This record gives sequence, C-alpha cells and structure tokens, in this order.
Amino acid sequence: MTKSDTAALLEDAADRIADIFRADLQIMLRRAALLLRNSGSIVFDDDIEEALRDLSGEFGKTRNDTIRFIVREWMEKNTCLPVHELDEDGDVDGSA
Repeated sequence: MTKSDTAALLEDAADRIADIFRADLQIMLRRAALLLRNSGSIVFDDDIEEALRDLSGEFGKTRNDTIRFIVREWMEKNTCLPVHELDEDGDVDGSA
C-alpha cells in the first residue's frame, strides 16, 4: 500500500468517523504510523526551502515529488541513471 493510498483511506475515515469500525481504524492508523516511521525527512536551509516551495507551486507537485523530480533529472543528466529517450518512429501520447 502506498502513502497516497493510506492518506486517502485516512481522509475517507475522517469524513465518516462515526461509521468506521474500531478495528478498521486501528489498521489504518498502524499503517500510517509505519509509513511515518519509515519515511525520511530532508531538512534544507531556508533559501533552499523557499525555492522548493516556489518550484512546487509552479510544478503543481508536492515538496517531496519536486525533490524526487530534481534528483532524477540531475542523476539522468550526470549519467547516474539511464535517460528515457523516445524513438523517432515510436508512438507518443498526445499531440505536438
């Protein structure tokens, strides 16, 4: 189960708290606690945090998704990861 799945389940449970069985709520809270316990937190200097907030707003992504995007781009550009290239003859979604 992913973090977003767990978050969605918890939000749904909060919306209908009177209808949730205690055992189900315990399971959801334990999953959330496990995810929090296993998640890492990166703390940056204030100027970097401000830049991340601005970029997150521009990209329409969360702070963590923006950090993942930046790290992936950097790693691809510095040949730490393979670059995902499109074939010239391959199909693409959308239009140009």
